[in-house]
Amino acid sequence: MAAVETGKSADKPAEAPPRKLPRDARRMQLIEATIETIGRFGYSRTTLSEVARTAGLSHGLVNFHFETKDKLLVETLLYLAEEYRLNWTQAVDAAGPSAPEQLYAMLAADFRPKMCTPDRLSAWCAFWGEAQGRPLYQEKCGSNDAEYNRTLEALCARMNAEHGYAADPVRAARVLRVTTEGVWLDMMTLQSPYPAEEALATLMTCAAAFFPRHFTAEGLLRA
Repeated sequence: MAAVETGKSADKPAEAPPRKLPRDARRMQLIEATIETIGRFGYSRTTLSEVARTAGLSHGLVNFHFETKDKLLVETLLYLAEEYRLNWTQAVDAAGPSAPEQLYAMLAADFRPKMCTPDRLSAWCAFWGEAQGRPLYQEKCGSNDAEYNRTLEALCARMNAEHGYAADPVRAARVLRVTTEGVWLDMMTLQSPYPAEEALATLMTCAAAFFPRHFTAEGLLRA
């Protein structure tokens, strides 16, 4: 068997946004600006004024679309949660039918370039870590987390049933999940963070500890 799969630039003047956009497009622009603002200033220091400045829009326009900071943060969290859910579910759906292919796709999805950006990692860490963010996260994202955990546990159980492993599927899934979250946090807190490719290799090393005939640090093994 051989391994065959692996897993902001400097500041520059922002382009002026279009003066008129459809309502949904404008809201999306403001949510993306909120993600960037949280990445730069943190959860508690994010303000409507700073979001407006980041987006290149007026404070009044932010108020028009979201009314309050709390509403803007809720909508931003909901957007991130749905983006994350679609990212891993679509990756699993697009993978081959086997448990190793689907498990690899699910784990590697967290390190796709669109998902694994400094701003998005910072925003996720902010929602996880802020005292006022945890109740909000649990209320809005608990069902998504449950779906993720069930799917990951089911894939680990399939690895046992179909390939003769004996790992406890609940514990194996938990270790894989907390390793993913851990390397995300590591990438945010180290002075010289390692790249997404190294983060994925770390996670694959963990997967290989449970399922050594199908994974190595380099990724998924194929016959």
